[in-house]
Amino acid sequence: MARVLVVDDDETVADVVVSYLQRSGHETSRVGDGLDALDAIAADPPDLIVLDLMLPGVDGLEVCRRVRAKWPDLPVVMLTALGEAEDRIAGLEVGADDYVTKPFSPRELALRVDSVLRRAARSQAAQQVLRAGTITVDPAARRATRDGVELALTVRELDLLAFLMAHPGIAFKREDLMREVWGWTFGDQSTVTVHVRRLREKVETDPTNPQLIQTVWGVGYRLELP
Repeated sequence: MARVLVVDDDETVADVVVSYLQRSGHETSRVGDGLDALDAIAADPPDLIVLDLMLPGVDGLEVCRRVRAKWPDLPVVMLTALGEAEDRIAGLEVGADDYVTKPFSPRELALRVDSVLRRAARSQAAQQVLRAGTITVDPAARRATRDGVELALTVRELDLLAFLMAHPGIAFKREDLMREVWGWTFGDQSTVTVHVRRLREKVETDPTNPQLIQTVWGVGYRLELP
């Protein structure tokens, strides 16, 4: 669950957005203008902002600009009735992470919010050294070790190991791993199987009886912390 601040002066739109985000499991609050938004963020920064471009007083572009100056890592999804390319570009140039144009599907907006939150979480995880027993991964340095000895991992092997270590105990389908690690929404899922097998050969004490990267039959793979 994430805390989401909805900033929109259209009460009907705001009600719909809040309702769908709450159905998605998020805690939401809302304000109707830019100054109130900045005050709310300063008092208690949320995990993400859904920000309308056209606001009374301080518009969404200026709000986003000020947010980026003080809270550079705070995700922003821009929401607007303007569909021109230059308006979308303006929103992205001031730091919006995503852009949804009215009229929109509330379900699509909720999915976009979840996607931005996942990217933000991965970005934060990429700054942290991950540990699982004697295995350590430093994503920023692109370095992995086992018992203090550096592992010779390929780019994808390191990415896959870092992703699984950042989400211990969660079972992922092969298609999920393809999307999150490879960035592919289609392709041969045996790619994941091959990389898992090679990764086990480098990180498991006994690759034929893996204890770290476990197979979840009928689903995919899960990393278990020792």
